[in-house]
Amino acid sequence: MTTDTGDRELSEFGYTNQLKRTLGSFHTFAAGISYISVLTGVFQLSYLGISQGGPAYWWSWPMVFAGQLMVALSFAELAAQYPVAGSVYNWAKKLSSEHVAWLAGWMMLLASIVSISATALAYQRTLPQIASFFQFIGDGSGTSDAANGVLLASALIVFTTLVNAFGVKLMARINSAGVFVELLFAVLLIVFLAFHFVRGPEVVTETNNTGAGHAGGYLGAFLIAAIASSYVMYGFDTAASLGEESVDPHRNAPKAILRALIASFVLGGLIILFALMAVGNIQAPELGTIGLQFVLTDALGPEIGRIFLFIVFVAITVCVLAVHTAAIRIAFAMARDNALPGGSKLAKVNKKTGTPVLPAIVIGLIAIVLLLVNINSSQIFSAVTSLAIILIYLAYLLVTVPLLIKRIRGEWPRKDAPKGRFSLGRWGLPVNVLAVLWGVAMLVNLAWPRNEIYNATPPYHWYLQWISVLFVAVFGGGGFAYYWFVQRHRIGVLADHAAHAAGPTPDNTPDKEASQ
Repeated sequence: MTTDTGDRELSEFGYTNQLKRTLGSFHTFAAGISYISVLTGVFQLSYLGISQGGPAYWWSWPMVFAGQLMVALSFAELAAQYPVAGSVYNWAKKLSSEHVAWLAGWMMLLASIVSISATALAYQRTLPQIASFFQFIGDGSGTSDAANGVLLASALIVFTTLVNAFGVKLMARINSAGVFVELLFAVLLIVFLAFHFVRGPEVVTETNNTGAGHAGGYLGAFLIAAIASSYVMYGFDTAASLGEESVDPHRNAPKAILRALIASFVLGGLIILFALMAVGNIQAPELGTIGLQFVLTDALGPEIGRIFLFIVFVAITVCVLAVHTAAIRIAFAMARDNALPGGSKLAKVNKKTGTPVLPAIVIGLIAIVLLLVNINSSQIFSAVTSLAIILIYLAYLLVTVPLLIKRIRGEWPRKDAPKGRFSLGRWGLPVNVLAVLWGVAMLVNLAWPRNEIYNATPPYHWYLQWISVLFVAVFGGGGFAYYWFVQRHRIGVLADHAAHAAGPTPDNTPDKEASQ
């Protein structure tokens, strides 16, 4: 029985595979779930949801899941047909045009680099609470808190850069081990919290009067709080972006996308709910400033809480590793089309490791440079972090909208699609419509110029309140202007990566351990 490697679809894009197929089904699932990283997102952002919407913010979790599931189902169908590196970029190119594809890829790349920096800063919320040893700079207040956070985050990014440079096999082993530990302890955390309940599930109906002062009442507060959940459940397309390095990607990629999102929803939803049921004082101000980290030590005690904080540290590590990996695949995919400056260098695959090394280094350096903004301008950095998520939702729309147009025209699903691959069938159109509507609604909610998100603390500036519009205009519009007037005229598959390229190609025979 032969394995359907996916190389035939690569030839449709004009590529020959320069990467090595070494990843099995769990590896791709682990990549998707570690990018989402429930423990990282929930513990990094729960303070925002609780401070803005009270315990009732929990309802945003199933709401966001339902909307993102529509996107994930659409992506799973695409992954079954085109499991290609830089998934969003290449899907947009297949569904629309190279112009739309470039914009989608650019937004995903920029957002991923910012996400690396932002997620790495979660170390500061976790490591000093495990041991004061990790507070290398100052006492953890004011500028010293930001500076120490940058130091810890930079060390993490150096680690993920080295791991990615040494090859996808090492990355997959570390990531899979980290994900296994994260999932195991997420379940244990749910069990431990269940033994410390002090109230019932009706706690999720409490708003803590957070709707007061909002023009729309609690709905206005809830929509702000929902952003905390929106920040977590994305990145599931990473499983498809590793398609050129996966064994049997047409089957593994769609399953990995859906399993990663569903597992994250179940575990994250239970952790938030059980934490709210277990915390001693539901009105504790620490819930709105520290978040669920406070619950661990409050409900479980300092020793057990510290153990679970260590697992959060592991989750943050593999999350940044996965985001870095995904960013490299986007850069590589665009570079081999010569769609980025220095494309031939960025697209070069190291023969020994089977990995594009230069993108790993460049992305790591840019992410560290971005961290320096956080030392003296943490408010601006927080705003830019929020805007990175806007770019990701925009990039997703640049796939779901062209896909919907194809469906309406009767051009999707593909008439020549091999049988047996994941397909939505007659549910494709309604799911796709809901995916687009959801994407537009969340885009509006994320970009709305609210002081609570973009201008939360003094000094207040008008440009911070409107930074969502300014950011997209400058980085999205400015980047596309560069593409249109400069890079567009240079685009074309590089000779070394073209399907007709002569010379030996790497051994793409699946490794025995990849099937594990």
